[in-house]
Amino acid sequence: MVSVEETHFDLNSANALPDTYTWLTPQNQSQPSQGPVSIPVIDLDDIDVIDKIGRACEVLGLFLVINHGVPEEILRRIESEARRFFSLPADQKLRAKRIPGDFTGYGPLPISKFFEKKFWSEGFTILGSPIKPASAVWPDGGHTQFCDTVNEYQQAILKLQARMLGLVMRYLGIEDENDWLHYIGEKGALQLNSYPPCPDPDRALGLGAHGDSTLLTVLHQTGEKGGLQCKIGEDQWALVTPKPGSLVVNVGDLLHIISNGRLPTAVHRVIVDADHHRYSFVNLWGTPPDVKVMPHPKLVGPGKPPLYRAVTWMEYLGIKTKILNEALDSIRVHENLGDDESIQNHNN
Repeated sequence: MVSVEETHFDLNSANALPDTYTWLTPQNQSQPSQGPVSIPVIDLDDIDVIDKIGRACEVLGLFLVINHGVPEEILRRIESEARRFFSLPADQKLRAKRIPGDFTGYGPLPISKFFEKKFWSEGFTILGSPIKPASAVWPDGGHTQFCDTVNEYQQAILKLQARMLGLVMRYLGIEDENDWLHYIGEKGALQLNSYPPCPDPDRALGLGAHGDSTLLTVLHQTGEKGGLQCKIGEDQWALVTPKPGSLVVNVGDLLHIISNGRLPTAVHRVIVDADHHRYSFVNLWGTPPDVKVMPHPKLVGPGKPPLYRAVTWMEYLGIKTKILNEALDSIRVHENLGDDESIQNHNN
């Protein structure tokens, strides 16, 4: 029988970086931009919020949002529940271990297979109801508090995401709600992440560079320093430093497709440090299963052919799990097609 110790490495008690977590070149070789990079901070109560949120999506694909309406009490509770889960013994967390082909569960993220080394992080992914994985971890009834908190947190975030999608759509010139309300799904995925202190942070990564297969992703990260970085150029990264009361929002592939390439997917990664134990809470929000995602008709026309073919979120997730950051290119409409032929193929 294989023991827990042989299958699970305890990051929290490590005093050295194992080879399986050690990247061949120091991760700080890709230096952050030498000039100060200002991550936009958007106040949802600002009279010019539509223009500001739209420009932030258009330039970086990522911004911080304040006065977002998510109660501080819910943020504190989700932090507490994450700490409670990740502090459990390994054998108890592994009761909810993610199995191949399943998105929900504890363990490395599916994108881990695309990278040569392991990430200095633990993850617990919840797609849909948290009851099944949580009751496996706490079979004595201790899962109730966890599930209630996760459900309340997800509902608050989904409400915020729907509000922000409306603002972005209006920025793109899509004023009628009937033209975009069908994109709003009732459920998203919640990713809980733990980034323990690392004995050699320059040679480790919390999470590798990638873009999300979502409409909008909302992230809450703990700590004053932060570890999320946004790619702003070739081998150039900007640290997304947490601001009191703020949440991080980034554009995903689905919104990039709908905008016909106007809004860039935010490529991001996570670094770690030697002193601070950080947590993050990532809400990945896509479209309902039966909705075809494609460049919006109001953003397509003469001189603006559709850049991507129609795809459902589930179909796109299947592509993403196979080729990750090449997924967008795989559904791109052939550039050599003329406008009329391209539009015809897009509508088929």
